[in-house]
Amino acid sequence: MASITDKSPEHAHVEELVRTKLPASPIYAFLLSSVQIVDASKGHVVARLKLTQDHMNHGQSLHGSVSATIVDWMGGMAVSTYDLRSTTGVSVDIHVTYQSGAKAGEEVEIEGIADRVGSNLAFTKVIIYKYDPATGARGKIVIAGTHTKFVKGSEVKTGS
Repeated sequence: MASITDKSPEHAHVEELVRTKLPASPIYAFLLSSVQIVDASKGHVVARLKLTQDHMNHGQSLHGSVSATIVDWMGGMAVSTYDLRSTTGVSVDIHVTYQSGAKAGEEVEIEGIADRVGSNLAFTKVIIYKYDPATGARGKIVIAGTHTKFVKGSEVKTGS
């Protein structure tokens, strides 16, 4: 993990959003309070989350609505790295494809990519992988998602 001085501006920006904005959203605060940002660069964010019982469905696997919430959140974080914006617009469309399960006590790695951030819409991809902290390796894909956001008005304002 990079030291504070080694962090990119995007990494520091996403960590600041997690520190200041995540607690203001009840659902994000409940589900993502222990998320850790691992890396960020323009259009790309990687985070890790240890799953708890709060993330599980009745079958004791990662709940589908939790996965969709993670896609929603991480899509916004990827957009925020594009130009260090603090707001990331509103969701237009979210798709989540469930590929495998994950259990309480396991850790997942979440990757968000902003494929395109335009003046009106942003298009993102989010993948949740199983993660093995002992080896530092990604495992199976748990979910793959896409998230389209309406971003007009969320861009960084520049002075005249």
